Amino acid sequence: MSPDAGNGATPIEPGAPIEPTALIEPAALIDIRGLAVDYRRDGHLTHALRGIDLRVERGERVAIVGESGSGKSTASLALLGLLPHTGRVVAGSAKVAGVELAGAPERVTRRIRGRVVGLVPQDPTVSLNPTQRIGHQVAEAVRLRGVPKPAVDAAVVEALTQAGIDDPVARAQQYPHELSGGLRQRVLIAVALAGDPDVIVADEPTSALDVTVQRRILDHLDALVRERGIALVIITHDLGVAADRADRVLVLQDGLVVEQGAAVEVLARPAHAYTKRLVAAAPGLVSPCPPHPQPEAAPVLVRWEGVGKDFPLPRGSASTSLRALDDVSLEARAGRTLAIVGESGSGKTTLLRIALGLEKPTRGRVLFDGTDVTSLSWREARPLRRRFQLVQQNPFSSLDPRFSIGRSIAEPLVSFGLGTRTTRRARVAELLDLVALPADAATRRPAELSGGQRQRAAIARALAIEPELLYLDEPVSALDVSVQDQVLRLLARLQQDLGVGFVLVSHDLGVVAQVAHEVAVMRRGRLLEQGTAASVLAAPTHEYTGALLDAVPGRTLREAVA
Repeated sequence: MSPDAGNGATPIEPGAPIEPTALIEPAALIDIRGLAVDYRRDGHLTHALRGIDLRVERGERVAIVGESGSGKSTASLALLGLLPHTGRVVAGSAKVAGVELAGAPERVTRRIRGRVVGLVPQDPTVSLNPTQRIGHQVAEAVRLRGVPKPAVDAAVVEALTQAGIDDPVARAQQYPHELSGGLRQRVLIAVALAGDPDVIVADEPTSALDVTVQRRILDHLDALVRERGIALVIITHDLGVAADRADRVLVLQDGLVVEQGAAVEVLARPAHAYTKRLVAAAPGLVSPCPPHPQPEAAPVLVRWEGVGKDFPLPRGSASTSLRALDDVSLEARAGRTLAIVGESGSGKTTLLRIALGLEKPTRGRVLFDGTDVTSLSWREARPLRRRFQLVQQNPFSSLDPRFSIGRSIAEPLVSFGLGTRTTRRARVAELLDLVALPADAATRRPAELSGGQRQRAAIARALAIEPELLYLDEPVSALDVSVQDQVLRLLARLQQDLGVGFVLVSHDLGVVAQVAHEVAVMRRGRLLEQGTAASVLAAPTHEYTGALLDAVPGRTLREAVA
């Protein structure tokens, strides 16, 4: 048993299920008392939760914040009876609507999920079935609440609309891989809303969403809290969201609640050193330090010239194709950071994919150091690809889970036939040191590293062949604030030391303000505004840019500390 689980909590014997209690009108929708959860993996015991207490009344919004590994997600999984097989409730109680879920059998927890508690998970890549259309997956949740078959399709469209998804009829016919990361995240929110639950547990519900869509989603969740009296638990690393959207906040560190209280009070005037460190590291909540400007004479590395891209849509859609890009012209310079911002579906990632040669434009071209990469075959473009690399949003997408970190980092060297085994090992050690990872990380696999460490490894891999330019697709959106701060400082140092240029795709304007030299604002495939970061972010000329800045979370907190 966890050493901290003895504060009046009742130990649970292994294999002894707890049946639901007979409360008809519980005083609180969520009632957690002395909950302790352990994980046992490969003979190692980890105390994920060490006796936490949490009560959430109807119509109340509570945020749980903390770094990766603090126990936030474990608390949310316990509320749905979804702890993995390596996890075990060793003490305490976790009731939802009067039903005990700590140690409850599957037949009990199934009655709760979807209809009483709706979950918005963090990662749509693993939460959506790639073989089923979006509409079918939302319909499963609709049927849980007993909607008759003739009305299911209308309820699916309504749920997709509530989640902020454009053209919901067409989207319902698509598969997850045909949607952007932000749209897939909105589908998860639609699935949670479709069950019409009394409690919504949102685990990083908007980390992949741009600020305007984030605001619409959170506004909708707020409306549900007010109008229907549901309880909302937000698991988040975004302290701005916690301050703006929660009535109370719990700060978790190593499975313990180190601080709690009114959200603005705790985050504006934190008492615990750990909370102070989280607030100080949060982009946009402290005064950003803009990067030092590089000489205007820096050469252009990549140039998009009149680029357009059309994607075909499924039969039955309102039109035959979707215009993802419309006559976009941009340039990125050596040793500088160009940030491309805009809503999900604005064409940001499509710009990167075309520049990488992963998509062909319908119109226009992309030049890298004067060479048209869009006209080259894969074989012809291969030598050029040594000069630019991609760092993806999710490091699991670029790190093979079967490979050691050292092997993954060395893979580009092997692919291009660079060096010998001995020199490659030396290069891997050099790169691990460059991104501040321990030397023994070379022998570990991705699953053995934290999210921030995996992203550092992905950056090391991208730097292995000494590229002149890195394309960064939301490189820190899935990381907690302290790790975000570490990775952003790392990128700034690498740019200063190595002179590498960055093209950064991000929806987080706090991050953009911290690292970008130039900013380009996209909307629905069109380039609306571009210029220096100082001019665009301080004095935007387009009303849409102003709307993006106005939607940045944390206004309540910034006003409280001003």
